[in-house]
Amino acid sequence: ARTVMTYTAKKCGICFQPPSIVLIYKEDSKDKTRQRIMPVRNFSKFSDCSMAAEQLKNNPRHKAYLEGVSLRQLRKLYSLLKGHLGGESLAESLEKFQQEETIDPEEDMNKLDDKELAKRKSIMDELFEKNRKKKDDPDFIYDIEVDFPQDEQLESCGWDMESGEEI
Repeated sequence: ARTVMTYTAKKCGICFQPPSIVLIYKEDSKDKTRQRIMPVRNFSKFSDCSMAAEQLKNNPRHKAYLEGVSLRQLRKLYSLLKGHLGGESLAESLEKFQQEETIDPEEDMNKLDDKELAKRKSIMDELFEKNRKKKDDPDFIYDIEVDFPQDEQLESCGWDMESGEEI
């Protein structure tokens, strides 16, 4: 029986020359910090960052090492590499990625295609998980009751008025 090695990712970054993803990790059985360099091949300024990130994360050679690295972080690293290959500075690439990963509350998501909508939902899910209070969090409170001040008279809306029809 072969023992399965488990690794804990500490840091993950990118090297532009030669193009590679660099992972700093610890083997759980040892107390030694190690570095793994994963070369990026067949990637250009026209490549799909999401697909490249998924392929790397699911690659049998790297899968165990990248267990603790989120798909979003790998997408970000590929996005930075793509910007570098396209002649952008690191600051420009980071700004561009931030704009792509930010949700505009005024945007009409009914007009988006399925791929863009799935991307927005993924961003919202990650943001929700990041902000969610879990039972083991030190500032977790089970039952919060809040009284909202009612200084001004509440306005009624047309949709919540009772209509003459019975349903």
